[in-house]
Amino acid sequence: MEIVEFSTPGLGDQTYLLVHEGSGILIDPQRDIDRFLAEAAERDVNLRFVLETHLHNDYLSGAGAAAARTGAELVLPAAAAPAYRHTPAFHLEDIAGPAGLAIRPVHTPGHTPEHTSYVILAEGEPVAVFSGGSLLVSSAGRPDLFGPERARTLARLQHGSLRRLAGLPRTVGLYPTHGSGSFCSSTGAGRLTSTIGAELDANPLLSIADPERFADQLLATPLPIPAFYPHMSPGNTLGVPPAPRDDLPEFDLSTAGDEVRLLDIRPRAAQAAGFVPGSLGVALGDDFGSWAAWLLPYGAPVALIAERGQDVAEARAQLLRVGFDDVRGVAYDLRGLAIQRFELLPLDQIAARFPDAQTLDVRMPHERADRPLPGAVERFLPELVTDGVPEDLDPGTPVVVACGAGRRAAIAATILTRHGFTPVVLEGAAAPDLAHAA
Repeated sequence: MEIVEFSTPGLGDQTYLLVHEGSGILIDPQRDIDRFLAEAAERDVNLRFVLETHLHNDYLSGAGAAAARTGAELVLPAAAAPAYRHTPAFHLEDIAGPAGLAIRPVHTPGHTPEHTSYVILAEGEPVAVFSGGSLLVSSAGRPDLFGPERARTLARLQHGSLRRLAGLPRTVGLYPTHGSGSFCSSTGAGRLTSTIGAELDANPLLSIADPERFADQLLATPLPIPAFYPHMSPGNTLGVPPAPRDDLPEFDLSTAGDEVRLLDIRPRAAQAAGFVPGSLGVALGDDFGSWAAWLLPYGAPVALIAERGQDVAEARAQLLRVGFDDVRGVAYDLRGLAIQRFELLPLDQIAARFPDAQTLDVRMPHERADRPLPGAVERFLPELVTDGVPEDLDPGTPVVVACGAGRRAAIAATILTRHGFTPVVLEGAAAPDLAHAA
């Protein structure tokens, strides 16, 4: 038996393909299923099952499309009750798997109410567990994505679920869906896979015996919930259409109109040198799709602005994972168009060139609390869209925008220019470094 891992770093997620004697089980696939099915075909694997641990909050699922294309059996937690045909997984009712394996569903509520983990049995003995958003490496799945009213109840349920999984033999491999970089993790989970024994030894949450104290720990530091999350679970409940697979045409920016949102995926240096007024600059990277979906109106029609040679297909795949299907095309030529600019400078040049500048800190609240930037005006990046630019900032004075390494600051710069500000982006240094330099 072999377990193939597929990472989706921008979502902080893992998909798995279990291969055993020519048959396969696919667990928690994202919507862009070609990469999973290509691996199965390369290995000459007959995909027998597609398992979903829960109705995902952070991406649109490709499980239904993968099952439909391959003829595999689609399995979801019985309590999920989605609006399409599937095999319901009931707690501790084994499903006969391929080549003598068995799939044992274990109800593990907490991250979501219906959440189910899948224990793989070989010759009757557990060898691996796919824990989805329940037990994670050194962490656990968040219980607050359904709102604060249900968060404590789900946190207490998560306590019981973690202890249920921790009762498996120490040698059992642990394969969570959520990991480092995921907003579905209650803390910054580190490694992506583990074993039950390693978690018993090192996961601090497993040492908390009292459910109320456990809930206190999980809910102690509220994390932001991305704006696109509330659209994911309903989409996965009703059914996700197959992702479009056609190539993107070239787009004429002069035809965009007011409804099409311009999304500039070029490197931040190219954006700083000149970007289209009103466009949102999110340089293509692992987390491009998450930031774009967080900051744009959900499902809005989009046109990309890119440099030739950039991986436009990757940008589109990231958008499709989070429900942005209406991508009209990609523009490569800004000649003849009005442009705006922002300054992109290393730390040692900012104080010399802008000694009287204001500072805007766009990091998350817990980041600011851990490493404060004294004197800065604070507004988390997405709140520049939802709440507007802070009134404390003077549009007549340059604004140094700080974050961790300049990525979020560059995004914020394209937003600030819409409101008449002159942004200066701190590149290659963390926000607290600015305070130290000052």
